[in-house]
Amino acid sequence: MAEYKVNKTFNTPEVILDTSEGTFKLEGRSIPEDPNEFFGEIIEKLEEYYKNPRQTTKVDLKLEYVNSGSSKILLEILRIIKTQFDNGHNCVINWYYEEDDESIQELGQHFKNTIQVPFNLVQYS
Repeated sequence: MAEYKVNKTFNTPEVILDTSEGTFKLEGRSIPEDPNEFFGEIIEKLEEYYKNPRQTTKVDLKLEYVNSGSSKILLEILRIIKTQFDNGHNCVINWYYEEDDESIQELGQHFKNTIQVPFNLVQYS
């Protein structure tokens, strides 16, 4: 598996896991009807990637809206990354938020404080 991709819809983000580059990206809205169903295969692919990861994994999260179910799953994904970080696999997480979007900024700050890995809050306009 070199690249795993899920196309963006109105309710779900674009997902790209490029195992050859060591990049994982989520971009868009995350309000799926069933977050467990939507993210289930994504989590499987991420766990499969971590069987033979790149030296450093770069995670870009650029979400414009996240419902509570997605937030719980995102924390689960970040905990997988944290476990791998604790096992010696480098990572950097970039959490993007629009300059006036306090709720997404605060969610990123919450995740940053919770998982404690290299985590950048990146403002854009």
